[in-house]
Amino acid sequence: MVYRTRIYIAADWESDKNAVDRLIYWNNNNYWGLSFRDAHELSQCRSDSTNNCNIKKNCSQNLDHSKGFVLIVGSNTKYLRAGYCMYCKKYNYCPNTYKENKSFVEFECDYAKRNNLPIIVLYNSTYIDKHKCIDSVVNIAKCHVPMLKREWNGQLMWDYQSVKKAFEKLGE
Repeated sequence: MVYRTRIYIAADWESDKNAVDRLIYWNNNNYWGLSFRDAHELSQCRSDSTNNCNIKKNCSQNLDHSKGFVLIVGSNTKYLRAGYCMYCKKYNYCPNTYKENKSFVEFECDYAKRNNLPIIVLYNSTYIDKHKCIDSVVNIAKCHVPMLKREWNGQLMWDYQSVKKAFEKLGE
């Protein structure tokens, strides 16, 4: 039996790494009240020399241990192509289990949807633009929340309170 005790974060880990790092900072810092166990601590789901099928397999195993799913949407999220099997050098030798032409983020979102995980969508922006969200989760997410806010002096700040309220919806 698999115990679902973790939160899975899906994002464009290159363009939106600042938003992922902010969530991890809020989670690991005693001052902030964001508290979750990161599913990525189980195994890495990163593009390196590993073929895309193995990365998707690791992602699905991490998702199997997750009780909630967080999608961070940036300006490139919907148009990512990293993870497409047809671009993989080992495409012809890969088992068919995880061979499909979806980006890693699309694969993760579809997996979360298929497994009925509660989903929240955080935007690495000051506003919500659902056109940038992955199609499979845009209408089923519990909430869509911007991670940034503009202060009275025009400065951009991380919006911890909005993100915390979104995380509370994962537990509902």
